[in-house]
Amino acid sequence: MENNEMLLEITGLSKAYGKKIALHNVNLNIHSGQIVGLLGPNGSGKTTLIKVLNGLLKDYDGDVKINGNPIGPKTKSIVSYLPDEPYFADWMHAKDALSLFCDLYEDFDYSRALELMKRFQLTEDMKIKSMSKGMKEKFQLALVMSRKARLIVLDEPIGGVDPAAREVILDTILSNYREDQTILIATHLIADIERIFDSVVFIKEGNVVLDKDVEAIRQESGKSIDELFREEFRC
Repeated sequence: MENNEMLLEITGLSKAYGKKIALHNVNLNIHSGQIVGLLGPNGSGKTTLIKVLNGLLKDYDGDVKINGNPIGPKTKSIVSYLPDEPYFADWMHAKDALSLFCDLYEDFDYSRALELMKRFQLTEDMKIKSMSKGMKEKFQLALVMSRKARLIVLDEPIGGVDPAAREVILDTILSNYREDQTILIATHLIADIERIFDSVVFIKEGNVVLDKDVEAIRQESGKSIDELFREEFRC
């Protein structure tokens, strides 16, 4: 599904927290129309990179552009982000969160969100407090996937759900993204999710050590992405 339009351009991106180097001279180009796995162990730099892309971290060196725009108000309008923790208040009902997304994002498709919620067996009148962790993750995914954003960033989208629900979530991601979008997925559950990746990026100690098409990796190495990851990071 990849096309030739460059959506994400990262040049010389570096970030340190005191003496701790989180990202070191990261160079990365990602085209539209891909599902990309962002893979690395804890402390590898994934979270820092995600924060930069979402405009949550501004003190860094290097150049980052999304759809030709430097990180700022414009890119916030074209990036849809699913964090790895629930972020709605317990007192809210699902309809309150839906209304909030309508107010915040011009590209939010309310009817599409309702369709995805129905697929996940969620309703507007459900209270956030009554949802399990897995239900909250599915609800937030429905909201994030219902924006017409060019770049969708999903941080551990299947981390809190059972194996059966994981399949539903992955099928939902596959069937609900457009050719002009790119989905960047950070996960440690590689074996469960690698079937939907078009390409992967391995990050190790703040450095990109692999940026390659999945099929090319499998043909050249004869290994799955999970096997290659375990070999690289000795998991």
